[in-house]
This record gives sequence, C-alpha cells and structure tokens, in this order.
Amino acid sequence: MSGRDSRAWVEVDLAAVIENARTVAQAAGTRLLPVVKANAYGVGAVAVSRALETVDPWGYGVATVDEGAELRAAGITRPVLVLTPGRPEWFDGYRAHRLTPSFEDAAVIRAWRASGGGFFHVEIDTGMSRSGVRWDAVESLRDVLDTPDFEAAFTQFHSADRADDSAERQRERFLESVGRLPRRPALLHAANSAASLRDRQFAFDMVRPGIYLYCGSTVGQPQGRQVVSLRSRVVSVRPLRRGETVSYGASWMAPQDTTVATLGIGYADGVRRCLGGRAHVLLRGRVCPIVGVVTMDLTMVDAGDRPVAVGDVATLIGEDGGRRITVQDVAGWAKTITYEVLTGLGPRLPRIYG
Repeated sequence: MSGRDSRAWVEVDLAAVIENARTVAQAAGTRLLPVVKANAYGVGAVAVSRALETVDPWGYGVATVDEGAELRAAGITRPVLVLTPGRPEWFDGYRAHRLTPSFEDAAVIRAWRASGGGFFHVEIDTGMSRSGVRWDAVESLRDVLDTPDFEAAFTQFHSADRADDSAERQRERFLESVGRLPRRPALLHAANSAASLRDRQFAFDMVRPGIYLYCGSTVGQPQGRQVVSLRSRVVSVRPLRRGETVSYGASWMAPQDTTVATLGIGYADGVRRCLGGRAHVLLRGRVCPIVGVVTMDLTMVDAGDRPVAVGDVATLIGEDGGRRITVQDVAGWAKTITYEVLTGLGPRLPRIYG
C-alpha cells in the first residue's frame, strides 16, 4: 500500500519549503546551502533538493557519503558538502560521487592532497565543542591549507536562537581564526536557520538553513509556512465501559462509557510512546485525546460519544475542520524539539508531495 491508501502517511507541501527558503535568502542576503541531511529532516532529501533547485542554492549539505550518493543518483549536480569530519576510508566515496568533504585534521588533509586532492572545506570549532579544529589551534593546519583546493571555512553556532551575545562571540572567534590562516578561502559560512534570519552579520558568503525550511519555525523569529502533515486511518473501533482500561500496563482507565478508535500508526512510525495522556489528534475535525501508551504500530484515541468509523482519517500534525496541530505542538507534548519529531517520522510512512 502507498499514499493515502496506507494506514498512515506524511503529506509534504513543497511549495512551503520553497517559500521558507526564499524567506531565509531574503533575510540573509546571500546564497543558500540547504541542509538536507537525515533525509531532509525526515521530509525527503531527493524531493526537497529537486524543489529547492528553483532558488538557485550553492549546493546541499549532508552528513554522510551515502546521503550524498542518493542526491547524485537522483540527478542533483550542484556541490554536495559532507559535513561530518572526513576520514581517509571515505576518500573513494567522495570521489566516486563527486562530493566535497569537510576536514578538521592536518594529517587527513595531507592524505587527501596526496591521494589526488579536490575541493574541501575546513570546520573551525568556535565553541560548539563537537567537531572541527579549535579556533585557537588553527595554526596546526597552516601548512596544509596553502592550496586552491581549500575552498571554504565554516563554523557552527550553538545558541543563535538565544538573545545573548554567544553568536557574536563565536563570529569574532571565527573571523580571528580565519585571519590566521595562510589565506582566506573563497567561501565562509556559519549561519544556521536562526542566525540566517537574525542578522546579516552572520551570513558571510552563504548560509546553511535547516529546520526553518521544514517547519517554518525557529525560536525568536517570525513564523514561516508549515510543511508537514501527518495522517493515519482508523483501523479499529470499540466501545469501552467505565472502568475498562487501554494499552499496555492498563495505562488508561475510562472515566465513563466511551468509544476508543485505534489508529494505524505507532512509535515505530515516530509517534512518541509518551504521548498518551499528553496529546490529541483531530478526528472528523474534533479533538480526540490519545489514551494509554502508544504502541509500536497502533495508537488509541478517545472518541467519546461521537460517531467514528473504520477508515476515517485522523490528523496528528496538520489541519482538519478549522483546527490545527503543529510540529511545535507535538514537540511540546513530547518534551522534545521539532528536529526530533520530524527526523523520527519512520521510513514505512509514505511521503506524499504536493
């Protein structure tokens, strides 16, 4: 089964992705390097990248060689930057799929050049403490960066969505460290979604939007367009008497006689197990609470005394009957972030693009 005949599916508004990308480009005043890693945050890397060709991005950012290979197989010809720090065992993959590696280590850069070279980017750690050469240790790379293949330097802000001066401090560290390199590369990039929308001082030569493209939201910035809707069909309906229980551990007890509708979607599809008692869905335009713990393949909701039938469509994210559930709503109920909600949408959910 595929599409809307499935037990559950994801609807993706590609026009909204494009509009959100244009919003970022206008705010930043420079070109985009859209981040499409993790299957474009669960939305669909190939479909998103093809759609974003209309905004003329510099290229696309991925996390792995395999992600880059998928874009090449789909016909994407722009540069594809692999953001994970590169290793010699991946050199063949970079070259086979015409991918641009990022490096942080002099020995690896030396090996890359000795093996034939090619464009590469260098990550500078200005405070994220995750990857990249430390901003106060860039001299360790001086001897290997005096080459035209050194195309770009970049960094990652850790708190660009906060109203403090941390992003400004990281920007200063970045520029200071670039100034100690043997030459300025052709490209500098640093801004994620939040920094791209916040101030053009962070834009440099291109920006790397991610989450804003896919849910039109980043803390402290105007809302863009919602991209994703999540739907599921009712696969079973049963009456429940007062005092009867639902799901594993008898985790919910009916306070009165009611009707329980079972949806064909569960935590294996990305609906968090903890959402029982915290979240609701929209069913025939009405709010229906999730009851009991979410199971691997199925989720139960309390439909009360209202009519419901097998085959009805429930909305877990999106609009129905004038009501709306956003990705941000679901993240709040699950006590997580929008990134985790989107990337958690499982591969067995068909994506329907429109």
